[in-house]
Amino acid sequence: MITDDLLAAAQGVLPDVVELRRDLHVHPELGNHLPRTQGRVLEALDGLGLEISTGTALSSVVADLVGGAGDGPTILLRGDMDALPMPEDTGLDFASVVDGAMHACGHDAHTAMLVGAATVLAGRRDRLAGRVRFMFQPGEEGFGGATDMIDEGVLDGVDAAFALHVAPNMFSDFVIHRSGAALASADVVKVVVTGRGGHASSPHWATDPVPVACEIVLALQSMITRTVNAFDPAVLTIAQLDAGTTDNVIPESAALTGTLRAVSEHTRHAVWASIDQVAQGVAAAHGCTATVEIVEGYPVTVNDAAFTRWASGVAAEVVGADHVVEMPSPVMGAEDFSYVLREVPGAMFFLGVCPPENPNPFVAPSCHSNRMVLNEDGMATGVAVHVGVATAFLDARGQIT
Repeated sequence: MITDDLLAAAQGVLPDVVELRRDLHVHPELGNHLPRTQGRVLEALDGLGLEISTGTALSSVVADLVGGAGDGPTILLRGDMDALPMPEDTGLDFASVVDGAMHACGHDAHTAMLVGAATVLAGRRDRLAGRVRFMFQPGEEGFGGATDMIDEGVLDGVDAAFALHVAPNMFSDFVIHRSGAALASADVVKVVVTGRGGHASSPHWATDPVPVACEIVLALQSMITRTVNAFDPAVLTIAQLDAGTTDNVIPESAALTGTLRAVSEHTRHAVWASIDQVAQGVAAAHGCTATVEIVEGYPVTVNDAAFTRWASGVAAEVVGADHVVEMPSPVMGAEDFSYVLREVPGAMFFLGVCPPENPNPFVAPSCHSNRMVLNEDGMATGVAVHVGVATAFLDARGQIT
C-alpha cells in the first residue's frame, strides 16, 4: 500500500521537471536520432546511482534503479523523446527554435516526468525490492523506436510495463484508463488507379483515372459503414489525391493515400482485404486497373486487464478516486508502446494536462496542434503516478490482483 504523500514528493522535484521540459521544448529533435535530447537526459540522470546504457541503432537511454531491499521483480516505465515535423505557433517564451519541429505531442513532458520519477525513486531506493527500468525512447512518431529498443534488449527480464501520455483535452490532474484496446492500429493505405492518358478535350479517346479515383474514395466510405461492425470500428480517411500535371491533359494515373485505424486485429485485417476488393472492382468497372499497397504501421495498443485494474487502484491512492476515470472508448490515435504491451503485461494511461485558463478542455488545442500547450503543474501528478505504480508493483512482488 502507498502510505506516504507521493504528490508532495513530486512537487518537490517539479521545478527541475519543468526546467528540463522547457529545455527540450526549445530544442526539439525528430526521429530516432536525438543526440541533444539524449545528452540532456543523461545529464539529468547523473548522480542518481542508476545503471545506464545507451542504444546503438538509436539515441535511446535505458536506466535501471536497483532497489536496496533485495531481489524482486522488474517494472519498466517509459517516456518517449521525439518531436513532430511541424511549426509551432503557441507564442510561448520557450517555443521551439528549430524550424519545422515542435513538441506538439507532449513527449518533452513525458521525458521530464520520467526523469522526475527516477529522482524520487532514487531517494527511496533502500525501501525497494527489485528493479525499476526507465525507458527513454526516440522515434515514437512513426519511426517505431520501441521495436529497435526491444531488439536491443530493453524488455529483458521485465515483468510489467507502464506509460503515461499527456492529454491537453482532459481536465488537469485527472488520470484516465481503459482496459483492453486503448489506442488503435495505424496503417498507411496507398491506391494507384491506372487508365489511359489523353487530351482533356477528348475524354472519350482516353480512360480518365481521376473520376474513378474519386468514386473509389466514396466506395471505400460506404464499405466501412456497411461492412464493419459499429462496435468493433475502423476509420479510413483518404487524405491525399494526386493526379495530373496541367489543366488540359488527362493523366494516365491517379494516386490515393490515407490512413486506416482499427481497434482489433480482426477488423484491421478484414478491412485490408475489403480495400483491395473495392479498389479493384470500381477500377475494373471503368476500364482501369488499381494497385493497392497497405503499409503496416503500429498495432492496436492493448492494456492488460488485470494490470489496468490494479494500476487504476494505485492511481486512485495517489491522486484520489475522484480524479481517476475510466475511458468509455478507445482513442483512434496509435502508439508504438503497443509493441511493448505485446511482449509484457502493462498499460498506458492518460494524464489530463489542460491549462487552467481554458474553461473547456474539450475544445482546447489537442496533441499534434501547432498551438498545443499544457499545464506544467500537472506534471507533478504524472511523476507521482509513475512512482506510485513502480513502488506498489515492487511492494507486491509483482503479484498484482
